[in-house]
Order: sequence, then C-alpha cells, then structure tokens
Amino acid sequence: MNILVTGGAGYIGSHLVKQLLETTDHNVTILDNLSTGRRKTVDTLKSIREVEFVELDLKEFDKVSQFFRKNSFDAIIHFAASIVVPESVQNPLKYYMNNTVNTINLVKCAAENSVNKFIFSSTAAVYGEPVDLPESGIDEKCLTNPINPYGMSKLMSERVIQDTAFANTDFKFVIFRYFNVAGASDDLSIGECHEPETHLIPLVAKTALGKRDKIMVFGDDYDTIDGTNIRDYVHVLDLADAHITAIAYLENNQSDIFNCGYGKGFSVKDVIETMKQVTSDQFQVEIAPRREGDPAILISDNRKIKTKMNWNPKYDDLALICKSAYEWENIV
Repeated sequence: MNILVTGGAGYIGSHLVKQLLETTDHNVTILDNLSTGRRKTVDTLKSIREVEFVELDLKEFDKVSQFFRKNSFDAIIHFAASIVVPESVQNPLKYYMNNTVNTINLVKCAAENSVNKFIFSSTAAVYGEPVDLPESGIDEKCLTNPINPYGMSKLMSERVIQDTAFANTDFKFVIFRYFNVAGASDDLSIGECHEPETHLIPLVAKTALGKRDKIMVFGDDYDTIDGTNIRDYVHVLDLADAHITAIAYLENNQSDIFNCGYGKGFSVKDVIETMKQVTSDQFQVEIAPRREGDPAILISDNRKIKTKMNWNPKYDDLALICKSAYEWENIV
C-alpha cells in the first residue's frame, strides 16, 4: 500500500513511520512542515529504508491539492496538529485553524482523490471533565464535552470525518482517542522532542537529569486521592502498533472510534515518585497553581480496542515508560 503520514517527522508520527518501515513493505510518504517535527528524525527514518519526505504545510491548500493530484495513496494517517492545551486556551484560533480547518481540507483532498482509508489522531480531551467517571474508565460512548479549544478542535475534526464517511460509503476511518503518550523507541534512535516541552514525563526526566532545576506540579487541590491530576499513560510504541493494526482493520471492517490507553490511572505524584525510583535521583518538586483547561481525571476504558482490533500492548508499565523517557533524554 501507499501510505501518507502527515506529521510523520513529529513525535508519535515518527514512531509509527519507523514501525511501518521495519515491519511492513508499505510505501511511506511523510508530509510535515517541520514546525515541531525534526529533519534529524527524517534522516534517521531514511536510514532504515526508502521513505519519501515532502516539506509542506497543510494550510497551503492549493499546494496540498496539487500534491494529491500528483500522487496516489491508499491510506492517510493524520497526526499533524497543535497539541498544547494551555496554549489552545490562550490562542484558540490557532487550534481551530491548524487542527480543524486544515483537517477539513485534508479530508476533502482524500475524498476527491479516492483515498478511502483515513486514520485520525484524536485525543481523550474530547471527553472534557467526565461526570460520574465509571470505575472501568471512559468508554467511547461517554459524553464528549471538551473544556478547552484543543479538545474541541479535535472533536470538530472527528465530526467532519464521520459525516464524510456517512456521505461517501467508500470512505472509511479509524479515529484514535489518545490518552497520555510517552516513551521512546527501543533503540533510542527517536523519541520525544517538543520545544517548549509541556508533557509531564519528559519534563520529569529532564529534571532528574539536571536539565531543569525543579519539576512544577500544577495544582494539588484536585478531587483525587493525592490532589494531583490522574492520567492514563501509554507507551508510544504501543500506540504506533495500534495504527498499523488499524490499516489492516479497515480492509474488512467498518469505520469506528477507539480509545487508546491502558485502562489505569497514575497521578502526577505517582509519576514523580516512579521517576525517582527509576533514576535514584531526589530532584526538587514545587507546587504551582492549576493550569487552565486541565481535567482532574482521564482514564480510558480500552476494552473495545482490545476486543475488536485485537490490540495487545507490550509496554504497559509506568516504570518502563519512565525509564524509556529518561534514557532518551540522557542522549538528546
């Protein structure tokens, strides 16, 4: 198959591309504007086997349209997006333009050029602040009610994809609602590189390595066991594997939406203590005010993806995830 990966030079996209190149014979094209993706990452991927890289911004509609007319793809895996929740609160238009408007145009190009498989990188942020959280976690039928523009921009994109599939029966999709992604490739050739970094696990790893003076805990007065946010952390390699599984899934199954997490939650303090144990480093921790747009608890119910897609995660261990992130940060 010919597969287009938008945002393939970024964190999650690059891990998916790496697995595609190493475990399949699909032809892979990366489309990325390198605003957050890295050319060094592209070079690493090219060293595995042949992969085409196109530097292009999805907001350049005419160029994107020309690109699709000149190329033929069987599937699109769409990662390219802005992802920082506090920034989305401060600059919502950036998120609606980049995440929603650009996705609409990408779906339009796919439909016009008979690209009938679309795998979309969504987020657990579409659920917002769940009321009466089930003991098993949030399932895909839970109410979607985002509390920040990031989550809303993704939910709007989900609806566009669903409506397109309803109107065009040849067009099929898988929407993945990610929980918190972390970790690096086993060989440490690629990993998480955001500038500025806003994700907890890499920030804690940087602190343990002395790259930061302290780790800030944004709020210790949430309605949780220890007062800090609780999240479901998933290793990037398991997430990449889910996308490869989705390509084959769409061959013989209908469109669907899947949570992608481990179905268990860890607090910010849990993550900090785990990193301290993994690294034997007692770094400084400081409590700060809450950030805008942060829900108290987000834990997945992952039974659907395990049952329908036979997804079998291999890295379901917080200590392993923290160790992977720490080792990556140690060589960056």
